[in-house]
Amino acid sequence: MTRVGNISISHIGFLTPGNYPDDDPLSGLEQTLEQLQYGEDLGFDSAWVRQRHLEPGISSASAFLAAATQRTSRIELGTAVIPIGYESPYRLAEDLATVDVLSRGRLNIGVSAGRPLHADLIAPLVFDGDWTGFDFSHDRVLRFADNLRGSYLGDEQTLIKTPFGPQRPRLQPYAKGLIDRIWYGGGSQRSAEWAGRNGFNLLTGNVITGEGTDDFFIAQSRLIETHRGAETQRRVALGRVIVPFDSADAATRRRYRDYANGRHERTLSPQGERRTLFARDVVGTSEEILAQLFADPILPEVSELRLELPYEFEHEQYRQILHDFATLIAPELGWKAPSDIRAAS
Repeated sequence: MTRVGNISISHIGFLTPGNYPDDDPLSGLEQTLEQLQYGEDLGFDSAWVRQRHLEPGISSASAFLAAATQRTSRIELGTAVIPIGYESPYRLAEDLATVDVLSRGRLNIGVSAGRPLHADLIAPLVFDGDWTGFDFSHDRVLRFADNLRGSYLGDEQTLIKTPFGPQRPRLQPYAKGLIDRIWYGGGSQRSAEWAGRNGFNLLTGNVITGEGTDDFFIAQSRLIETHRGAETQRRVALGRVIVPFDSADAATRRRYRDYANGRHERTLSPQGERRTLFARDVVGTSEEILAQLFADPILPEVSELRLELPYEFEHEQYRQILHDFATLIAPELGWKAPSDIRAAS
């Protein structure tokens, strides 16, 4: 296997969909909590959950991750991503600051701007009056971030009455350092430049806008370059759908292959008016997967790699994928498990 460059991954994470049966949400949410615990046992550095509305999945990342703070102790926890358009920038900041305090500073906040999905159905339930002229721009993210800075409201003489006596007002609880753990899910040059210029970390995965190229890897490399050109000190996390099946049975291997084959056509050319580009899913034995990852021109540009788990699989299959990735693939990319971690079975 030939590497395209020096790959040195020091941080591995995973993104889990949080699926559940429509008639039994508890079982799926409980299994997702178990996945986060299992990932921690395997040594993963971070675990991320999707926030999805109107689907049988996690509709409130802050509520779910509050529970996860009590089931884990080391692994970083992340939201990927919260559509900021439906949220109150102040109330969301209160919720997530609370989660960060409960986690002892382990929270990563992924957000996105723009008109959120299903707005025709949800927006009338969220907003009073005509929502069609509502501000869904990047400014909403900036308002949210400003609330996390811990700045006092009013001037030095502004006090509020509380059961504990007069206090200077600011968002409570104040979560020190959380402002530096905001991530923006950027898919275009404009959003990558904006995220870097405003000091946000960058999440980039297997979906990106094709601007001036039909080549997914060229577009993604330009995106990262643009972000770093605006702010070189922020983190960049690369997402890839990776499905190893070394420890899977024959039927599961066939299911994984069929899954990837069913999504292959969309990777052949730009899709839709926005010219969306998709990366190929990386499915196979660890040897086959490493060959593809060593040929991935983006991996040498980053130190953080996030395994994106597909929607369609079962709890035990997610465990098998996490196990094979952490034990067979990540170490070959330069990652080292924490010294106090014992391989989970």
